[in-house]
Amino acid sequence: MNQELLDAVAAYARAHANRDGLALTCVPGLRMMCLAQPGDKLESTYRPLVCLVLQGEKHLLAGRQEKLCAEGQAIVVSADLPVTGQVVTASTERPYIALAIELDMALLSELADQLHKVATETPPPAPDPAVTMLVQGADAAILDCARRLMHLVAHPEAVPILHPGLMRELHFWLLNGQHGRQLRASMAQDAHPVRLNRAVALLRLSYHQKLRVDDLAQAASMSLSAFHKHFKDYTSLTPVQYQKRLRLIEARRLMLYEGATANKAAFEVGYESTSQFTREYARLFGAPPRRDARRPATVAAPELAA
Repeated sequence: MNQELLDAVAAYARAHANRDGLALTCVPGLRMMCLAQPGDKLESTYRPLVCLVLQGEKHLLAGRQEKLCAEGQAIVVSADLPVTGQVVTASTERPYIALAIELDMALLSELADQLHKVATETPPPAPDPAVTMLVQGADAAILDCARRLMHLVAHPEAVPILHPGLMRELHFWLLNGQHGRQLRASMAQDAHPVRLNRAVALLRLSYHQKLRVDDLAQAASMSLSAFHKHFKDYTSLTPVQYQKRLRLIEARRLMLYEGATANKAAFEVGYESTSQFTREYARLFGAPPRRDARRPATVAAPELAA
């Protein structure tokens, strides 16, 4: 493990983390987490990312995919997924420390296409494109990219100039790493993850509005029956349940980080019944919304967790 990177992330997170242990940076898509004890299960929606676990362990569940990411490993998420995450190994002496970098799927696809064009060997059969959460060793090339991205935090004036090249390098090494073939398979234009992600993007954009599943199926270029089946296989949720998850996570963010009341948060995310909102919120988060609405607002929460 890169001790320089671990020390830099730990120092920044201790100084800037919010009450959930999450810290934003001035570098686009670069976030971190530091927790001194095992945490509760946290419901969130992950965008594509690579997360380096520098210390401790975290358990992740997304649909039928279940992973334990330990110290010295990286987890790569190649799709928009509802994830239940829980830090399971952390202490005051050795806190859980992780660094997350959001991925650019257009860049990943571009580089995958370039690599395909220069390939000289016949590739073996493609792996299952539905596997979109992968754990691998945090190799030296990935750690070096992360270290240099972390260095930019102290030099915001360099971010516009150096960040694009560093991200291109990071994506290249991911495509050439242990799960490079799996990443390329999940990005094939006819693969279910790519098609379903178009529907997820539409859901994210209009989660507060009334849901038309026909529109989602059309966005995924699937029949209604095929869409329902593949969406449930992909996320473990129905489209209606996924929309509900997005609404409740956003409502929690509004209360915790923008000081919204429970009623205001319910209205903002599209609920018409506060009693229904209260029931569904308590079912997902284990307590009624008034618990979170009463907490003092803190700094803005990042959308993706580390």
